[in-house]
Amino acid sequence: MKSRLALSDRFARELPLYLMILPAFCLVAVYSYGSMAGVIIAFQKFIPAKGMFGDQKWIGMQNFHTLFAMPNIGPVIRNTVVIALGKIVAGILAPVVFALLLNEIRNLLAKRVFQTLVYLPHFLSWVILSGILINLLSPSEGVVNILLAKAGLDPIFFLGNAHAFPWTMIVSDVWKTFGFGSVIYLAALSGINPALYEAAVIDGANRWRQTLHVTLPGIVPIVVLMTVLGFANILNGGFDQIYNMYSPVVYSTGDILDTFVFRLGIEQAQYSLSTAAGLFKSGVSFVFIVVSYYLADKFTGYKVF
Repeated sequence: MKSRLALSDRFARELPLYLMILPAFCLVAVYSYGSMAGVIIAFQKFIPAKGMFGDQKWIGMQNFHTLFAMPNIGPVIRNTVVIALGKIVAGILAPVVFALLLNEIRNLLAKRVFQTLVYLPHFLSWVILSGILINLLSPSEGVVNILLAKAGLDPIFFLGNAHAFPWTMIVSDVWKTFGFGSVIYLAALSGINPALYEAAVIDGANRWRQTLHVTLPGIVPIVVLMTVLGFANILNGGFDQIYNMYSPVVYSTGDILDTFVFRLGIEQAQYSLSTAAGLFKSGVSFVFIVVSYYLADKFTGYKVF
């Protein structure tokens, strides 16, 4: 009886918090979970006029057979993995290095200014940033190519060269996100016991050796955790970014699963085939998520619950 009263009292105290998250819960329930019913289209010869639950013809796994028989599905999967993997690796190294450098700045005002400047792009959408990058990377009038010309180098068509496009996506993604990532590592750096640095100074360690033997070991757990969790996004190449900056001339190296699904479903109206491709991506991503959380628990003790 006492436990029931305690539970009801706790619920009454936390009711404002439940009401606060109710709108977000409803949005997730409707748009993330409710829409999952649409996966049945992947197993149908879907005709929109009959409705999703109408008298559709069931064709089993035929859409998946057709999907994997397409000549460009292999390059699309390869592009997705290459770009996503590059973003994961660079997205770990850049914020770690920046956090270490920023941690060495003793002037608090300068430290806050640098941190704010690199943090700003995180709040801008790829629609805005893509317009900025298209201007900056223009082969004729872009600032980057003007600087390359002054250095005696030939201009590079970053967004129209199939070889340069994936690297452009990786570097521009790092530019947008590493400021946010550095906040995580700065928090980890602040949690290192100052007594360890004092002991290192007594032992005669300079700043480099302090970083090597105290700072880096202190943030290794969070670096491992972020790396492992990042592999859950191995098939997320970044639809917003690539869709706003790619073109048919770079499909060979820049077309990823998300843009491929978009073209199939929205532009070509092949709803069943695009749903099959999306379901394939979701299935593989689910496996990677499970494995990444298992590894995070195994190596760092991280638990969701």
